[in-house]
Amino acid sequence: MRVPHSIIFVLLAAVALLSNRAVAQTTLDLSVTISGSGAHPISPDIYGMVGFSLDPTFAKEIALPNFRWGGDGTTRYNWRVDSSNSGKDWYYIGGSGVATPTPSGQVDTMIDTFLPAGSKALITIPVIPYINSSSQWNCSYRESVYGAQESYDPYLTVNPDDDKCGNGVNLSGDQISDTNIYYNHINNSTAIQKAWVQYLVKKHGTGENAPIHYFQLDNEPGGWGNTHVDVMPNGATYRTIVELSEQYATAIKQADPGAEVFGPSDFTLGGWIGTPSLQNNLYAGQYYLQQFSGYDKLHNSRSLDFFDEHYYGNGGSDPAEIQTTRALWDPTYNSGTWVEQYVFDGPMQLIPRFQSWIAKYYPETKLSFSEYSLTNGGTTIYDALTEADALGIFGREGVGLANLWTIPAPTDPVAYSYRLFRNYDGKGSQYGDQWADSVSSDQNQLSIYGALRTSDSTLTLVIINKTGNSITGNLTLNGIDPASNLAPAYLYSSANLKAIVPQKAIVLTLKSSTVTSFTSQFAAYSATVVAIPQKR
Repeated sequence: MRVPHSIIFVLLAAVALLSNRAVAQTTLDLSVTISGSGAHPISPDIYGMVGFSLDPTFAKEIALPNFRWGGDGTTRYNWRVDSSNSGKDWYYIGGSGVATPTPSGQVDTMIDTFLPAGSKALITIPVIPYINSSSQWNCSYRESVYGAQESYDPYLTVNPDDDKCGNGVNLSGDQISDTNIYYNHINNSTAIQKAWVQYLVKKHGTGENAPIHYFQLDNEPGGWGNTHVDVMPNGATYRTIVELSEQYATAIKQADPGAEVFGPSDFTLGGWIGTPSLQNNLYAGQYYLQQFSGYDKLHNSRSLDFFDEHYYGNGGSDPAEIQTTRALWDPTYNSGTWVEQYVFDGPMQLIPRFQSWIAKYYPETKLSFSEYSLTNGGTTIYDALTEADALGIFGREGVGLANLWTIPAPTDPVAYSYRLFRNYDGKGSQYGDQWADSVSSDQNQLSIYGALRTSDSTLTLVIINKTGNSITGNLTLNGIDPASNLAPAYLYSSANLKAIVPQKAIVLTLKSSTVTSFTSQFAAYSATVVAIPQKR
């Protein structure tokens, strides 16, 4: 979507204002309170990623809590022939070219790949009405059947007669209708998917410590009429999406009563909204929760465990990118999207907004973002700090699970965002699992995320300087009894994008039996971890 020039000018002015503030204000106050009113567990599953292309050694290094097998290419997956159809993403190509496929082979391989990391799998279960029929290469728009098209797969032809696979758009620019869906598809059914869940449970086990625990109800169903236009030319109303989701969620729970189910897993902005006039005058996400709540009350069950949506932030490759995380929570920040201007009539406040939907329409449902990305590339310090800020926000705001879509290489800056929380000292030390109330006098310049690591009573702090200037932080710690007056510290900054560097220990000052403080300089565009062991 093209952003209006007026919005661009407003955003640039906001960035300039923030920059000026960074120069003017160089000393900020921070406070952390253990066991304060906002204390709550932090779900380890917020540090998840999509499994495709993720380095397994890196996954083990950060003890990756979960990975996702999902995306457009999984919507039409047929586990029995271990292949799917790529839809509009790539010439509607189906199959794998394997003559004798191994049922569920690619999924089993991914699960086994991340077993050493102790990762749980979030598996996409197709609920779309059609799934791929064969492992043999196939496609929906063969030139011999549908005539000349705008473009063709440059790598693949299919038999007979080396037929070309087109993009489904004729030379006049019109979408071609697929007149024989069953040429390369079969009907999907709850019986097929229930059998797959039963297979996965039998092969990999179930329960809290088994890799099979999470199941997602398809992928971005609000976009079926685009990505999967060959089989769903008219898309699907949210009433249909809900009905299909309820049926398949029930089948999943029958096959694995301990499973947790995610939905609707729809796409940024439009997928959350749908068509309110067809949804009891509700947004799609609200309607989905409302209908599942009624369904579960009727059946005396809990078939939806996570309200799950996808989110792509504005991104960018400059300092302004770091501020875009504010769209996740800040009631004063407008990121300039059409949904804020024309639908929400104000700032996005995405996490509180979704949590309010849950509270109103289906309480006790957990919130997740099974696909998200906030950066463009992950190769700069700005990308690293943006991602680190997002991870801190997820913990503070009580998100249940999150999977990063844009996977970093182990040496990319964004990989170090994860190490700040999952292995900051290179020896496996992790950020805490119990949120400690953390406040900054200006969170937009110097953000702070504190958490108690309950395994050894260590208070861990992640402090992010989002500005181009060094900032002095005066930090007060409440309710802590340090084991020493020295606290180890670790720095990630543009001075060394390939390492989190140990720093000189921070000196703590005991003000009273329950109040401790310290003052420290935080380098421009940096993230600092401070670990404060307590007496045990």
